[in-house]
Amino acid sequence: MIRTELLRRPGRLGHIWRHGDGPSGLLAAAAGLSVLALVAGIGWALWADSALSRQAFGLSFLTSTEWDPAIDQAFGALPFIQGTLVTSALALIIAVPIGIGVAIFLSELAPPWLRAPLGMLVELLAAIPSVVYGLWGLFVFIPVIVKPLGVALDQSLGFLPLFAGPIYGPSRLAAGLLLAIMILPTIAAVGRDVITAVPRAQREGALAVGATHWETIAQVVLPYARSGLLGAVVLGLARALGETIAVTMVIGNNLDLSASLLHPGYTMASIIANEFTEATFDLYLNALIEIGLVLFVLSLIINFVARLLIWRVSRQVAAG
Repeated sequence: MIRTELLRRPGRLGHIWRHGDGPSGLLAAAAGLSVLALVAGIGWALWADSALSRQAFGLSFLTSTEWDPAIDQAFGALPFIQGTLVTSALALIIAVPIGIGVAIFLSELAPPWLRAPLGMLVELLAAIPSVVYGLWGLFVFIPVIVKPLGVALDQSLGFLPLFAGPIYGPSRLAAGLLLAIMILPTIAAVGRDVITAVPRAQREGALAVGATHWETIAQVVLPYARSGLLGAVVLGLARALGETIAVTMVIGNNLDLSASLLHPGYTMASIIANEFTEATFDLYLNALIEIGLVLFVLSLIINFVARLLIWRVSRQVAAG
């Protein structure tokens, strides 16, 4: 209102406001374009610095299971791609229903005296450094939770390749469970804010026609918040894909190509963290950088697909 009145006045201050719009718009546009420039710069650097590996192995780098820098100088990324996708998928399967349940409780069901402190604790979990999660996972979570769970899975479902023993402790299962704990606060905190932002009129309308509290949540609130909840899941997936230190400490870091979750493994982030300082020749270093390029492209593809899903869900909600 004040700015509109100033623009109507022919004085010097209104003149300054009018001519300040142009530079402000340019600064905002530059800030937005800088993000695109940063992403393009990272992609170009990874592409340029992986040239030797791309020329030596081509697309077979993505399908080869060999990784022997010391003797044969053979490099393949398939075990690390598999480990990344398996641990991230396991983390999502566990964290998404629990995280959305926590978000529903905090926004719809928790009493006022509990809502604020519990919400603060959820946000605090998201702020804990990953190395702390890794230490806790290595010395507490694996011996107390993962090993007994692995023994139970091996005894009951060991006939399935997914749960075949032996049990080592550090494993893909340990990494997936720890990732679930790490991404759960992100999903819960963002989901809580999304559900809280649903207009009050939507709830009141459902209650007015006789819906129960749970029917209102399930049939009105959650469908209205679908796009935002999907965005929360994407944020959690992004952290799971790129998590390095905690996963490196609990996954076992072994080139085990079995399908079992109980065996040690590798992810793309953990192989880079473990062997980057040991890359003593150019082809070895370029192969590790190409793994970083694969992880970068995979993250972009997943985020693009997720944004497309969010856009489609948003259109459906608007049409409904």
